[in-house]
Amino acid sequence: MPQWDFLNFLSTHARKFSSFDLRMEREAVGLLGDGGRIVGVEVQTPDGPAEIRADLVVGCDGRHSVIRKAAQLELIEFGVPIDVLWFHISRRGNDPEQLLGNFNYGRALVLINRDKYFQAGLLIRKGSFEEMKAAGLDAFRKTLLRIAPYLGDRVDELKDWDQIKLLSVQLNRLRQWYRPGLLCIGDAAHAMSPAGGVGINLAIQDAVATANLLSDALRERRVTEDLLAQVQRRREFPTRVTQRIQATVHKMFDRLFRNPGPAKPPWQLKVAVRIPGVQRLLARAVGSGVRPEHIRDASVGTIEKVA
Repeated sequence: MPQWDFLNFLSTHARKFSSFDLRMEREAVGLLGDGGRIVGVEVQTPDGPAEIRADLVVGCDGRHSVIRKAAQLELIEFGVPIDVLWFHISRRGNDPEQLLGNFNYGRALVLINRDKYFQAGLLIRKGSFEEMKAAGLDAFRKTLLRIAPYLGDRVDELKDWDQIKLLSVQLNRLRQWYRPGLLCIGDAAHAMSPAGGVGINLAIQDAVATANLLSDALRERRVTEDLLAQVQRRREFPTRVTQRIQATVHKMFDRLFRNPGPAKPPWQLKVAVRIPGVQRLLARAVGSGVRPEHIRDASVGTIEKVA
């Protein structure tokens, strides 16, 4: 589900709850503090600056988090050798499904099935986008065809560089995800690489774990630093494991960029993906992650699985 559809899905269902309050056109620009505790956010609105006070501020504003920066939380950065160029290209029913992407000629092209189109991502050497632009859009289209010849004349749908967006890949995490009155989750706490496409998975799992651990305390207005630390302890392990795997994948990409010729997948990989059930197991491992989270329904004491 594309992110914008997911956000609409969330807000539509959340409106069923009488206490839900969604305020649009409110850009968080800073934090409000009182005696060493975060007590709300400063926001910019169409009518000027305003304040929103809260028992707990949750920073979930992405890899360029304003909340994280305002809280002056220490960020641990890991070097990444790749960037990604995102664009759309139309999809046809007979297009092959490439679970692990298309790898060839020192390049990697990921095509995410969005029904009528592909969300496409071309992995490139970090910092090489300007060099590619200088070579021209026609050279870019030829690069795509070289990796995935079946795209054919669909590459001509890319008529302007404005259709192609650069994602400067980051891999990092906060040393500490919280301060009194503040908790960071998702990319604000740990920016993930697009390798595996698991960033949104971990962000949602963070949110579910946070709700499970803090919902009772929030109702009773007794959220403590120890409870916030529990969220980090639960979610930091899957974050560390996933980022380590992604760092290993980055090294593979780095070797790929050094080989401009045709790629030859290891025979072990070819054999493995042909074993019945292996692709399903791999997809499940990527989708569920290291530590799947389950929604706890406090009213009936049951657990619902997050797909």
